[in-house]
Amino acid sequence: MAWINDTVIGNAARFIWTSGRVLEQRRFAFLFGEFGDASAPDPGGVVAALDAYRSADGGYAFGLDPDVRGPAAQPITVPAALRVLAETGALDGERGRRICDWLARRAGPDGGVPAVLPSLRSYPHPPWLAVGDNPPGDLFGTGLSAGPLLRAGIEHPWLTAATAFCRAAVERLDRTHPYEAEAALAFLDGTPDRAWAEQQAERLGALVREQRIVLLDPDRPEQAVLSPGYAPGEFHLPHHYAPRPDSLARAWFSDEEFDRSLRQLADSQQEDGGWPITWAQWAATTQLEARPGVTLAALLTLRAYDRAAA
Repeated sequence: MAWINDTVIGNAARFIWTSGRVLEQRRFAFLFGEFGDASAPDPGGVVAALDAYRSADGGYAFGLDPDVRGPAAQPITVPAALRVLAETGALDGERGRRICDWLARRAGPDGGVPAVLPSLRSYPHPPWLAVGDNPPGDLFGTGLSAGPLLRAGIEHPWLTAATAFCRAAVERLDRTHPYEAEAALAFLDGTPDRAWAEQQAERLGALVREQRIVLLDPDRPEQAVLSPGYAPGEFHLPHHYAPRPDSLARAWFSDEEFDRSLRQLADSQQEDGGWPITWAQWAATTQLEARPGVTLAALLTLRAYDRAAA
């Protein structure tokens, strides 16, 4: 069945034009056209809007990720920039290497990068982002960036070290939670060693299902487990793990399970045309700034699965 149509896109357009930041409005125009007709996409406008979030040291800050405020660039914000660059075809060697340079300067000797740096302490941030004095590298801070950079074919010494770090971290995964599993998947979907990635993805999928950190039936939320610190209703469904049909996580779920997930996603569009956030709202502005990005992610997932079925 078709998951997206002109009405869905038109309602989302109304929401984006009403509530989106310049970046989300530019992204929508590039991805779907000003009125849903993407006949003349303008990647330059998208990249220019993204560049406004670049910090003086070459990272990304200023609320590019609405939960990470202030002018101090953080590793956790890099994946948002990579997503925009990849979807516009602008994640080339020069830009990719500059981002790798920035990450390398924040990495430990083993190539691992922490999700947030001590510099975040001076600025507003949600309570679930713990700011340490000397944080070690972790899979969340490293895999979400290394995966897309590898997928884009970027070559850099930091990526060599980060690949070794992520491989070891993925192989050690035992008890996990949805966002860490997403970081592992980002790396697995990007690493060139496909045989190893498929093997590890199969093991990770088994962990996700065994630990019940995926909601397989939206009508039966009691069957899933909320990880500690997650907000009420902050469940991950199959489409969160596999937002694209080519993700390794798609093999974790039956067609019936995935159809239920996509139906829930399609039905979650709200009256104003946007999609809701599911994580905790810790500041008045975060929901306002996050919903346009969540809406674009929903549209892209629904469109990707429609195109795969065509």
